[in-house]
Amino acid sequence: MTRSERLALLDMYNNRELPLYIQAKLLSLNRSGLYYKPVPISEASLALRHRIDEIYTRWPFYGTRRITAILEHEGYTVNRKAVQRHMRELGLFAICPGPNLSKRNMQHKVYPYLLRGLSITAPDQVWGTDITYIRLAKGWMYLVAILDWYSRFVVAWELSDTLEAGFVKATVARAFERAIPGILNSDQGSQFTCDEYIQLVSSSGVKISMDGRGRAFDNIFTERLWRSVKYEEVYLHDYLSPRDARIGISRYFELYNYSRPHQALNYCTPFDVYSGRTAGLALRV
Repeated sequence: MTRSERLALLDMYNNRELPLYIQAKLLSLNRSGLYYKPVPISEASLALRHRIDEIYTRWPFYGTRRITAILEHEGYTVNRKAVQRHMRELGLFAICPGPNLSKRNMQHKVYPYLLRGLSITAPDQVWGTDITYIRLAKGWMYLVAILDWYSRFVVAWELSDTLEAGFVKATVARAFERAIPGILNSDQGSQFTCDEYIQLVSSSGVKISMDGRGRAFDNIFTERLWRSVKYEEVYLHDYLSPRDARIGISRYFELYNYSRPHQALNYCTPFDVYSGRTAGLALRV
């Protein structure tokens, strides 16, 4: 369709809603794809996914064999292949040694783990980032957070309905507006090995660190954060919509950062430590 033909169509339907076939023609799209409506996940599959998330959060070192065994013992009709598929779609990967531990892009470089034996003595020396599954009453979302390892302060976070890398990059960029860490640690997932993420972090002068395959404690502080978020907030509420989830998690991180005493911080809050109000305290980092 020529430009003049498009303008003629627009004039014809000026101030009126264009029929779908006209919209498809103007945008050079296949009309059949515009009528497609995705089939919603069944109640049984959704309940199964929620239960897998609960088991994984409590025992992140359990592989699919053990998780399948627990589910079968609880009365679920499920096999290991189905559990593998659900965990893959949810972005859940056991942190025990084993094959296919992380869905990284095999064409991209994997950076070494820089934190082994490192003494973390100040805020913004090391940040960690990760993604976790957040259940809704009728679906799910994904949560990314950036955690300062010294203070346990959540520097930035975001929710998304997909695992695409864009929301991770946007969250990291927002965190960099607050401070620039010395090291940013992540797993080997595709969101953290894509060119956009690598370029953003490296161009900011930040050293990139990635968990080793099969090492259960390389990202332990973020794993502990996920346990706190889920047991103290997510599992106590049935979010009816993404908006409800955003409100609830925002409320929780406000509590976590500014009001909730942290045992490993001598019962100070993460913000007190991050802001330097507790300078001189001996912290168990």
